[in-house]
Amino acid sequence: MAFKIVIADPKEGKTFQKEVESRALIGKKIGDEIDGSIVELEGFKLKITGGSDKCGFAMRHDVHGNAKQKILLRQGPAYHPKDDGIRRRKSVRGNTISLDVVQINMKVVEGPKALSEVFGADAE
Repeated sequence: MAFKIVIADPKEGKTFQKEVESRALIGKKIGDEIDGSIVELEGFKLKITGGSDKCGFAMRHDVHGNAKQKILLRQGPAYHPKDDGIRRRKSVRGNTISLDVVQINMKVVEGPKALSEVFGADAE
């Protein structure tokens, strides 16, 4: 299973994309810290911050499991109301990575060097 990994470097304010074929990510949850060697970044420590499934439904940290559910939302992720007090029932994906998830968002917790040195200056 190929995942599109989007890695944010908070120190630089940049994101980098990488496609990884790995089954080691299945079962991990939003908020888990993983070793960078799983996504071919030796020496880095990464934190899972979110993602989306094959239909584009966002993962939410407060929905347990990996199933898609309709929940009543008043704020993001997955819903950003224009006025205060507006709520809406939306479909979202749970906080556990499964085979249905296509994109996984992560951020660098610690690493030996900047991600721009690993990916090159032209990658963004």
